[in-house]
Amino acid sequence: TQITLNGKDGPRCFELSIARRHTRADEAPRFVVLSRDISDRKKAEQELHIAATAFNSQEGMIITDTDHKILRVNNAFSDVTGYSAEEVVNKKPSLLSSGRHDRDFYANMMSDLEENRYWQGEIWNKRKNGEIYPEWLTITAVTDDQEKVTNYVAAFMDITQRKQAEADIHNLAFYDSLTGLPNRRLLLDRLKQSLMLRKRRPQLGALMFIDLDNFKTLNDTRGHDVGDSLLVEVAKRLRSCVREVDTVARLGGDEFIIILEELNQDYQQAALDAELVAEKVVAALNNPYRLKQGDYHGTASIGLSLFDHRDKSAKDLLKRADVAMYQAKESGRNTLRFFDPKIQQELYLQAEIEAELRRALTEDQLELYFQVQTQHGETTGAEVLLRWNHPLKGMIPPAKFIPLAEQTGLIVQVGTWVLENACQQLTRWANDPELNKLTLSVNVSAHQFSASDFVTTVERILQETGANPNLLKFELTESAVLIDVESTADKMMQLKELGIHFAIDDFGTGYSSLFHLKHLPVDQLKIDRSFVRNITDDPDDLAIVQAIIAMAHNLGISVIAEGVETEAQKACLQRRNCNSFQGYLFSRPVPRALFEEYKRMNSNCQEMA
Repeated sequence: TQITLNGKDGPRCFELSIARRHTRADEAPRFVVLSRDISDRKKAEQELHIAATAFNSQEGMIITDTDHKILRVNNAFSDVTGYSAEEVVNKKPSLLSSGRHDRDFYANMMSDLEENRYWQGEIWNKRKNGEIYPEWLTITAVTDDQEKVTNYVAAFMDITQRKQAEADIHNLAFYDSLTGLPNRRLLLDRLKQSLMLRKRRPQLGALMFIDLDNFKTLNDTRGHDVGDSLLVEVAKRLRSCVREVDTVARLGGDEFIIILEELNQDYQQAALDAELVAEKVVAALNNPYRLKQGDYHGTASIGLSLFDHRDKSAKDLLKRADVAMYQAKESGRNTLRFFDPKIQQELYLQAEIEAELRRALTEDQLELYFQVQTQHGETTGAEVLLRWNHPLKGMIPPAKFIPLAEQTGLIVQVGTWVLENACQQLTRWANDPELNKLTLSVNVSAHQFSASDFVTTVERILQETGANPNLLKFELTESAVLIDVESTADKMMQLKELGIHFAIDDFGTGYSSLFHLKHLPVDQLKIDRSFVRNITDDPDDLAIVQAIIAMAHNLGISVIAEGVETEAQKACLQRRNCNSFQGYLFSRPVPRALFEEYKRMNSNCQEMA
């Protein structure tokens, strides 16, 4: 049997043998006990057990002799490589070589083993089935008592999943997940590298900013999945238009960037070369796309900007190409434009106005003006018009800031401000007998009207101000109502149920309004001033005005003519049964106090008459 006893140096293990000696019957029994200290043997057995357990761990292991012939492998080795122990014993680990590493790589490995008796690093090996995989390998030299190498032990882990995770993280950080193109972050890095190269090379480079025309319309009408399919196809076409040395990136949304490298060092020739590539891109993007819901014909607007050793900022280059792209948009789209420095200054001014307009919303710089609307000679209401009284620049014309507000989306906030203040004015007039029946017409932009929360915003404003919705009229342009007639009609009906009226502004300037008009709950048409201006001299304008008036009356819709400036225009309209007017003949847009004074004077004159 085995027992453990505590000795001076710690527990010791003994093996005991007990034998009974023969004695006479009248003698007491006697025993012989033999003991042997087996502590060292037990320790060796335990170490062997631990070594065996470690050898058959989840890490692949190989033991070789000094000639690098395999003596033993564990089960994990077979699991990772696909080779059994019988297939590799007495062979060299080079049978796993992937071919991805050159002689220098293995020479450096052996040098480290000879010098340090240890090597660790990443290596690519090949499984039995031919699949190449990455592993993390540790090789340790085993030595005897004289420090002579007797064996090598290699332990390795398959790090395929880790490498894939690293690649996924890298792709997420530097590549667009939809198209696989470099994203903004990688684009800026490559653009900075390209600028640095220009310091050592005389060749010019070019930046091409590509924006798909009417992409939002495709997304809104066919769905985002179709829009995504288009973006993927655009990415393929752009890659086919450039060389390997060039970069195609997706900046975001429907915006793409191409960096053209190594163009001619002559500025004019480089411009011609870049223009040829841009024309190739335009042609490629003009070809029809086969999408889920049928063919789609798309176009793109392209801005080009050359750069050389004098350029320093990647972001400035992007701004220049962006400016040129907007020039292409303004030139009718489906075209390309080179950067014009004069436009840059205009953009700086626009950016300044945008920032100041945001401040104007919070610093009480905006003001409502009122332009009289009359019917049969009586003032029935007014159109509210926005004015910006800048503390330093004075009165800024709407033509300078309203289009900018439309472009930036700030028009939604501006429009909400106008609506809130118009409703507050109706509430203030509610207790004045001379003013409490006046209507106010408020212009609503397409951006504002199409907002998903527009109806709830109107409900909130009416509730907070207590304004009478029956005295409120929303003026929508033809272009706004024709974006999506079905959705527009539904939203208009929700607002009509609140009591709000609708007028179509600038009527006659659109193309499909006559066809769609009967489907919309419209109360009034506003004849555009462009027709009224020449009504007494131009037979065509007169015919258009007559047709609008007749059609409106047949549909039970009222008509008001805007831009009336002369008695002759007024009389001409009256003869054709149009008796509602707005224009300088009656009053220019004026502040609230002057409008109220005009209304009171008009009321007094009518009483005297």
